[in-house]
Amino acid sequence: MRTRTLELRTGDSEGVFDITAECVSFTSEAGGDGLLNVFVPHATAGVAVMELGAGSDDDLLAALRDLLPADDRWRHRHGSPGHGRSHVMPAMIAPYATLPVLDGRPALGTWQSVAVVDLNVDNPRRTVRLSFLTGSEE
Repeated sequence: MRTRTLELRTGDSEGVFDITAECVSFTSEAGGDGLLNVFVPHATAGVAVMELGAGSDDDLLAALRDLLPADDRWRHRHGSPGHGRSHVMPAMIAPYATLPVLDGRPALGTWQSVAVVDLNVDNPRRTVRLSFLTGSEE
């Protein structure tokens, strides 16, 4: 299994961060068929496979604001107001995704991208682990 760690600067505002190019670069170096696992080892971030750049990322953030308001309702209260919602979000947007890889490229649909979703304004840096498991020959 091959692995690579990415360091991602997410800043001090919630966001959706496209890492598709990094995933494509990693799998093209590895080559062949297999599975790509994308994992963020953080309790307050997730990985989404979705359309980006056509307003969908803003729609996702708006939906998360509706579902998980940044107010004082959360029992997990350290950090900025509403920080507890960041700890609930990974139950909705998992901290991982596994993608098929064919001929060294993630087999994404036409409009699909890979993104890190981060609502935590208290942590401006994220780590992303890419792991490629090569398929076996039959």
